[in-house]
Amino acid sequence: MTSLPVSSIPSFASAAAQPGASRSAQIQQTLESEILAGTLAPGARLDEVELAARFQVSRTPVREALRHLASAGLIQIRTRQPALVVALSATRLIEMFQVMAELEGLCARLAARRINAAQLAQLSRYQEELAALAGTGEVEMFYEINRRFHELIYEASQNAFLAEQTRALRNRIGLYRKMVTQKPSRRADTLTEHAAVLRALATGDEEGAGAAMRGHVNLLGEKLLDFIALFPKAE
Repeated sequence: MTSLPVSSIPSFASAAAQPGASRSAQIQQTLESEILAGTLAPGARLDEVELAARFQVSRTPVREALRHLASAGLIQIRTRQPALVVALSATRLIEMFQVMAELEGLCARLAARRINAAQLAQLSRYQEELAALAGTGEVEMFYEINRRFHELIYEASQNAFLAEQTRALRNRIGLYRKMVTQKPSRRADTLTEHAAVLRALATGDEEGAGAAMRGHVNLLGEKLLDFIALFPKAE
């Protein structure tokens, strides 16, 4: 469990925080972005004093930001010790992926009934972008376009609560999804699996869309073996 030197982390001034947000909200947004991007890796320490110095604030807004991150399940707050970015075991992550698959499957099933032509066209454009990126080394961009593809399906479900809950869980396992995306074979499989989701959405096949999305997100077969291989020391 290591902490990143303050000097090695981007300054507060460069953070992509929303204009007008409070200091604690800006700090929260910055740290959340760094956790999800892997800049702050699982097990990294978040020391209040170091963060206050980095963001040039008192410890009060830092403490508030850390409380919000803990509520989102991204960090663990410990008594009289620095907070830690949550490190999840392979077993726990597999369980979370199973739940994620059900949530995203429900989003896709509802989207098959409610998606409009403009959203379908945009999904197809995202799929074309992913196809162009799949054979390149631009993994970060592939991951981002893939995120947008899924996000649009959440939106097309027209169920704001479902989208909110799905997004919250996705954020908790986002770094691990990105790690799986590093494998070229997984990117190729993503294109095939997305195509099945798209066909079901285009034809209004609710059950087909749900099943295709569950299969896409869940860790089964070779996907599961590949995932476990990333965490040889996990319990």
